[in-house]
Amino acid sequence: MRKIIYWVHASIDGHIAGPHGEFDWPALGPELSGYSEAMNEQVGTLMYGRVVWDMMASYWPTADADPETTDDHARAFAPFWRRTPKVVVSRTQETAGWDALVIGKNLAEEVMELKRQPGKDILLTGGAQVAASLTALGLLDDYRVVVHPVVLGGGPRLFLEPEHRLDMRFVDSRTFDARTVLLRYERQG
Repeated sequence: MRKIIYWVHASIDGHIAGPHGEFDWPALGPELSGYSEAMNEQVGTLMYGRVVWDMMASYWPTADADPETTDDHARAFAPFWRRTPKVVVSRTQETAGWDALVIGKNLAEEVMELKRQPGKDILLTGGAQVAASLTALGLLDDYRVVVHPVVLGGGPRLFLEPEHRLDMRFVDSRTFDARTVLLRYERQG
C-alpha cells in the first residue's frame, strides 16, 4: 500500500505561512533542493489542499519557461510537476485543471482508494487542514517538516489542534545548507 508523505515548511514558531498568507520566507538552498528532488523519485502522485493547489497551479506550470532563469529548483521541479498525477482535496471545488483529480466528498474512502492503487508514494505538500484531516483519519504516514530560521508571529499553525494526542516515532533529522533542519517522524500506533 502506498504511503502519504506530508512535506511541509515551517517557521521556528510553528507556522506554515505568515499572518497574511505570506510564503516568501522558505530558504531553498542547493542541499534542500537536492533532497526534495531525490524525494520526488519515490513519489508517483502529488496531493494538495485547495489553497496550496491554487498557489502551486499558478506558479509551477511555467516556472521553468524563462530560459534565463537561474533557479535550478524551478528547472528541475517544474517538468516533474507537470507530468506527475495530481490530487486536490476540496469540499467545494469540482475541477482543478492540469488533469488533477478532485476529492473530498468522502475523504477517508477516496484516500484509501488512492493508497491502494499500485505505484509510488503520495506527496502531500503543505496544507494544515488537509494534513489534520488525514492525521485524524489515521491516513498520513510520514511527516517531513523543514524548519526555517524565521519567526512569523502568526498564520496557519503547523499542526491544528488534534482531538487526541499524537504519538510519533522519530525517523531522521538532518540539516541543509547550514540553514534549515528536517525533522522526520512517522505516526506511532
